[in-house]
Amino acid sequence: MSIIKRNGTQYTGFPTLFNDFFTRDLFNWGQENSSLTGTTIPAANIRENNDHFLVEMAAPGMQKSDFKVELHGNTLTISSEKNQEEVTKEDERYSRREFSYQSFYRVFTLPKEVVDEDKIQAKYENGLLQLIIPKKEEAKVKGPRVIQIN
Repeated sequence: MSIIKRNGTQYTGFPTLFNDFFTRDLFNWGQENSSLTGTTIPAANIRENNDHFLVEMAAPGMQKSDFKVELHGNTLTISSEKNQEEVTKEDERYSRREFSYQSFYRVFTLPKEVVDEDKIQAKYENGLLQLIIPKKEEAKVKGPRVIQIN
């Protein structure tokens, strides 16, 4: 099912068809990670190997201090809020000034019986936030064991 946004006009025929055509997902290639306010929600990659999970989130232009990473039980929350305000001098005037405000909120559920909560590490470098979430020893997959036949 598709939800189609209308512009408020109730014309039948070509204008509606034309508007529907341009509001389809076909033309929203980069919008699957957008919020209702039009801001971008950073895409995340989650990889797993035998030792840990790796969460990578692309968030260029941010600083380490812009992020808040919290773990409540088995819920991992990554959020950010960034306000950019420029200081204007007293003798300056502007005819137009646009505020810059960016924020996002992502929530992931971790497998509690698998994750070693006390050893989670995070780093932000070159626009990429990385979280290394180690697995508990007992949750790591062990290789096959050869059993001798007597």
